Amino acid sequence: MGGSVKLLNSSGFAIHFCCLHLLVLLSIFHLSTAQNATTDPSEVSALNSLFEQWDTKAVAGLWNLSGDPCSGSAINDTAFEDGANNPAITCDCTYNNSATCHITQLRVYALNKRGEIPEVITALKYLTFLKLDQNYFTGPLPAFIGRMTALKKLSIAHNAFSGTIPKELGNLTELTLLSIGINNFSGTLPPELGSLVKLEELYINSCGLGGEIPSTFANLKRMRVLAASDAAFTGNIPDFIGNWTELTSLRFQGNSFEGPIPSSFSNLTSLASLRISDLSNVSSTLDFIKNLKSLNDLTLRNALISGSVPSYIGEFQSLNILDLSFNNLTGQVPSALFNMSSLEYLFLGNNSLNGTLPNQKSNTLKTIDLSYNYLSGTFPSWVSSNLNLNLVANSFTFDSSNISVLPRLNCLQRDFPCNRNIPRYANFSIKCGGPMKTTADGTVYEAENSSLSAASFTVVSTEKWAVSNAGLYADRESPSYVENNLKQVTGTNTPELYQTSRTSPGSLRYYGLGLQNGPYTINLLFAETRFAARSSQTWESLAQRVFDIYIQGYRQLKDFDISKEAGGVDRAITKTFSVNVSENHLEIHLFWAGKGTCCNPVQGYYGPIISALNVVPDFTPNVSGIPFSTRKEKSRTGVIVGVSISVGVVSLILIFAVLYMRMRKDSEDEEVLLGKGLASWLAKSPYFNKIHVQFSDFILAWNLHESGQSLQLIDPSVIEFDENEALRVVGVALLCTQASPAMRPAMSRVVAMLAGDIEVSAVTSKPGYLTDWDFKDITGTFTTENTRASSISEASKSRNKSQNHNHKRIN
Repeated sequence: MGGSVKLLNSSGFAIHFCCLHLLVLLSIFHLSTAQNATTDPSEVSALNSLFEQWDTKAVAGLWNLSGDPCSGSAINDTAFEDGANNPAITCDCTYNNSATCHITQLRVYALNKRGEIPEVITALKYLTFLKLDQNYFTGPLPAFIGRMTALKKLSIAHNAFSGTIPKELGNLTELTLLSIGINNFSGTLPPELGSLVKLEELYINSCGLGGEIPSTFANLKRMRVLAASDAAFTGNIPDFIGNWTELTSLRFQGNSFEGPIPSSFSNLTSLASLRISDLSNVSSTLDFIKNLKSLNDLTLRNALISGSVPSYIGEFQSLNILDLSFNNLTGQVPSALFNMSSLEYLFLGNNSLNGTLPNQKSNTLKTIDLSYNYLSGTFPSWVSSNLNLNLVANSFTFDSSNISVLPRLNCLQRDFPCNRNIPRYANFSIKCGGPMKTTADGTVYEAENSSLSAASFTVVSTEKWAVSNAGLYADRESPSYVENNLKQVTGTNTPELYQTSRTSPGSLRYYGLGLQNGPYTINLLFAETRFAARSSQTWESLAQRVFDIYIQGYRQLKDFDISKEAGGVDRAITKTFSVNVSENHLEIHLFWAGKGTCCNPVQGYYGPIISALNVVPDFTPNVSGIPFSTRKEKSRTGVIVGVSISVGVVSLILIFAVLYMRMRKDSEDEEVLLGKGLASWLAKSPYFNKIHVQFSDFILAWNLHESGQSLQLIDPSVIEFDENEALRVVGVALLCTQASPAMRPAMSRVVAMLAGDIEVSAVTSKPGYLTDWDFKDITGTFTTENTRASSISEASKSRNKSQNHNHKRIN
């Protein structure tokens, strides 16, 4: 028995050896035959012309550009996308009885080549794969590309192509892959692309296109991957996408789509990755995901999702990332989510969830964001500082048993209870993502270099300020939330503040805690230090970072682009905002709304970045934490303005004293000095008439402001004005008439506000001297407030016949 087994094994080995030997011989024969074939002369000429125009050469020793290009790596087993084989071609030498070679694949990848696509490329009639990604090719995508009908894959992403997409691309009916993302195209998607019925992968993210997705795309039923983020696509998400049942990956983030998410998406049971964000108008529920059990990554962020979180998500055994943050979800957090064996990242922040935390948690789930909800109760045993956990802005109960589990989280619960109503501070400065820095003017920027993660927060020991982050760098290995910079930043006398920056892929918040109430100036310091300069004309220079800035929950800047605002990379820019703190806390929020490039200079690189911030009061504080120089300057300004107002008040008192003395002299009846007699006399006095008219106008101005009709204060004789400028002037005027010196802006801020360099602070309330003194119309001879308001309103109506946004012209 044993011998027969050995004999069989020996026979099997002999057969295997013979087969292997035969394969080697066939390979040698094929290679020999290919080496004897020659490349089509027209293709040789075209290739040489292309490479000459693009200043490109073949890699020495791999294939021959000066002779016959179909040689070496072009015909052997070298992988076409081998990093060392670049630029590369692949040839097919089986034509004309193996006598002729045709170039079938061409790759010029990440070499920062410049130029345009010349028409000579159409001589490569057998080309099935053209890959020109990550260069700096410019000009339009030429219509003659539509003549290269053998193409199956066309990839030109990460370039500077511009113009519209030619409808002739619809002639490339063999295409299975089209990648045109991260370019400077304009216009809309041509309906003719709906003819590409074999298309399986379409990458149009950050391409510059917009408008509605053509209805002809309903024909693309073989689609497996659609990446269309950061493009101004509008209208509704097409319902026909629900018929693309082979779809495995769909990304719609940072577009201008309206909701709801089509219910037909329930048919997409092959989906492994679904990312949709930043929808408007109409809300959606999560009903459509019930059968999408193949999902590995489900991101529906800021997408107007309402209803509850369904517990059946716990049945999605492949789900690794679940992000439902910034929606309108209600109800409790399903315990099933915390028992999934596959789930690692859970983001449910910024919803309206209530109840308590689940009692148990799987060992796999290590990143949890439940911030900005209405969760309550105490912490279950699994809560610890070893997790990536963000529970900011909830209503948890803290006592001696749990207050040390997540240090100082109690300061970041709803209503921000630490030092509430007993303020301790009136300024703070933070060196975002780095160590403490002291600038030449003595400002100390406190260190903010803790190890923030995808879900985390930090409150400094003084309880003066805090920082929180929520967001995951998708598709990026070993992400860092700090950007280090060795380059010299220009446009600032404090370049040391830009050596580090804090980054976030989603939501980054800074908090000022225990602040004295009053008006403040916020200075946010930015510099784009990671991207290449546009002047370098490299593919890395095509990167774009876009995010929104919120102060106290109100969006101040939309689609903020640091390098664009600063005039280039490695240039400092400070954005200044005015805010009124009324409840002893301040929130600065940097928010990624899905816009900007995703993969430049590395995969998964996007979202907010900030180098430092500085918050100072616009009043004279009476709490600690104010640098001497700042306090002195503010005090001096307050005294100057205070003296000016005081002089005015004293003058008013003197006028009343003079009137009083004249009354005594002119009247024999002392009773006239009291009650109605005094009022009657004042009504007849020409001195009081002047004062009354001025105060009547003043009261009217405040009444119009409080009713949102400040523009009615504009003189009817003014024939042309800018609405924003007018509102700015009125706002500054009302600020300057506040009774309290703490509420009046410094003169330097008045100038800056009038010039438009900074925002006009919110005007909070009518001055006390107007509410305390009620100058009523005694005689009825003066123009009443209602009458005058009506006349101003009619004049305003006549001006507003012609209107163009904020600019109005009088007919």
